[in-house]
Amino acid sequence: MKTKRILSLVSSFVLPLAFGTMIYILWQTEILHRIIGADTVTLPLPSRIGEIIGANSQSIAEHTKITLKVAVGGLLAGSILGYLIAVVAAVFRKWGAGGLALVSAFNAIPIVALAPVVNNWTRDMSGEVDIRSTAAKIIVVTIFCTASMSVNAYRGLTELKPFSEDLMKSYAAPKIVVFAKLRLPNSLPYVFTALRVSVPSSVIGALVAEYFAEDTVGVGRQIRENIVKGQYPTAWAYIAVACLIGIAMFVLLTIVERIVLKNRRRT
Repeated sequence: MKTKRILSLVSSFVLPLAFGTMIYILWQTEILHRIIGADTVTLPLPSRIGEIIGANSQSIAEHTKITLKVAVGGLLAGSILGYLIAVVAAVFRKWGAGGLALVSAFNAIPIVALAPVVNNWTRDMSGEVDIRSTAAKIIVVTIFCTASMSVNAYRGLTELKPFSEDLMKSYAAPKIVVFAKLRLPNSLPYVFTALRVSVPSSVIGALVAEYFAEDTVGVGRQIRENIVKGQYPTAWAYIAVACLIGIAMFVLLTIVERIVLKNRRRT
């Protein structure tokens, strides 16, 4: 048992940390630049990126808050909507498969095509640019987080242990009790599987949506503005912040998953 835990620790933390350290050393010593044929202007050194983040911490923090609001808002809305769709599909099996296929089709739409369209849809939503722009960005993230949750949650709601549903029916348990005591607990691991996909998607969706948004705020928009101006070190500083947002959200999800599913893993 201890050997398995050690191997899990190595594969989950030690190896990624070692790989990241190796990339950092190659990058900082400019060996990576020679390998890929880049220069320190278009690919600034990590130390330079850190200096820019430190010098512009207040401004970066404000843009990070805006991006987090979009990513988390869209993630929550998409996850709730996806789960509700999964519940409906599980209750009405005859139409459920078709409904899930339709929802999954939305996930195949390129986000660079969807974001400008949603921006145009929401132009009449409000006279305030920041309100309608934020709504458009959250809608884009919501769409891309709905599919994974609906498909995975549907599996958790329907792929039950053998004879468990028959046992509940033999006790004349109402459907609401079957859902609360059997289907809902069984779907929790699948929900976290969906969130493992949705969390990175929410950050990427927020960044791309900000790229095309009316309002010139957010980490994604700052990446675009600084690249257009030729300020590559500053753009890389915001790219680094975007990576940290995704990593922080994923680590937080992992912690919550371990707490929620702790008893289930023991059994």
